[in-house]
Amino acid sequence: MAIRELKEQIARLPEQPGVYLYFNASGETIYVGKARALRDRVRNYLGAYGTSPKTDALLDDIVRLEFIVTDSVVEALALENNLIKQRSPKYNILLRDDKNYPYLQLTTTEAFPRVLVARGVERDGNLYAGPFMPARFARKTMSLTHGLFGIRSCNEVITGARNRPCLEYDIKRCIAPCVASICSPDDYARAVARTRLFLEGRNDELTSDLRQQMFEASDAEHFEEAAQIRDSIRTIQALGDRQQKMATIHLNNRDVFGAKVGPAGAAVMVFQVRGGRVVERVDLGTDAAIVGRDESEVLAAAIQQFYEIRVAPPEVHLPVEPEEREALETWLSERDGHRVRFIVPQRGDKRGLVDLASRNAGISYQSRFNTETAAQYDALTT
Repeated sequence: MAIRELKEQIARLPEQPGVYLYFNASGETIYVGKARALRDRVRNYLGAYGTSPKTDALLDDIVRLEFIVTDSVVEALALENNLIKQRSPKYNILLRDDKNYPYLQLTTTEAFPRVLVARGVERDGNLYAGPFMPARFARKTMSLTHGLFGIRSCNEVITGARNRPCLEYDIKRCIAPCVASICSPDDYARAVARTRLFLEGRNDELTSDLRQQMFEASDAEHFEEAAQIRDSIRTIQALGDRQQKMATIHLNNRDVFGAKVGPAGAAVMVFQVRGGRVVERVDLGTDAAIVGRDESEVLAAAIQQFYEIRVAPPEVHLPVEPEEREALETWLSERDGHRVRFIVPQRGDKRGLVDLASRNAGISYQSRFNTETAAQYDALTT
């Protein structure tokens, strides 16, 4: 067995946190793992043969071992996450969203941001919202940001030096930041702030802000402006009532994970709760069996990969504790600049939502790995 040929090298590994990498005969990285103590963790593989077919296949493929020492298990976790993303080792748990739904990008890195449709999320300093299901809602929502807030849709370099605005201003789909006498940078910044609230689903804050502006316009006898703001408030409220069917006021902002792990693979369902309402769900799954992996290990991998392109909310609710819970909490808290806690609720509405996410994960599992059985189920909608 290939792993036993590395016994002497394993015995010399340091008792420090770090990341270990296994390679096959072709020089490909086939597995990346983290450890609090490298020697102890890697030594466990020497006696792991026979625990599962996939573990046996991994052990048979290993011909070389490399390791990287880190200062803490949190650093090891972050490094492991980056290496898995870069190398996609075939024996790691790799989850992905099969559906390529679009996102909306608020280009906050620009002086005068725009809203664009994006096919993925990047850590580039811009704000991303979504995914949008069905896809046509992305363009409809982008159009609303023009009509409600006057966000520009052009590619023009904005200097404010234009003599007159374009047609978009005349039809009330842009507040014309290109003409400084019409729209100052501060005016446009307020429109961008409202757009951000809208895209993040913070409609209560948004409508409160707009209502104050409406009263000010009315007091100043700018009745046409006040009427436009009133119509915007009604549109935003109608959208919120129509799109968010599941509501629990006291849940605030959090993500809720459910999982189904079986012999064919794994499925993970994530409900994103914003302002106490489920505003989105994301379906993640493996392409192949992950024999011998339990729910705790699958959830840990799902958390790392899900938040690779997302900011974590203050609370993440889970059906069971993930592996390396404290390290994961510390990693996300330090990276995102606020405390992130993992909670396993035991009762009430919070547990009910976790159970619902797990039921949806079970339906997704059937759909992925057993299409005949899947025909008997109807996916739960949010």
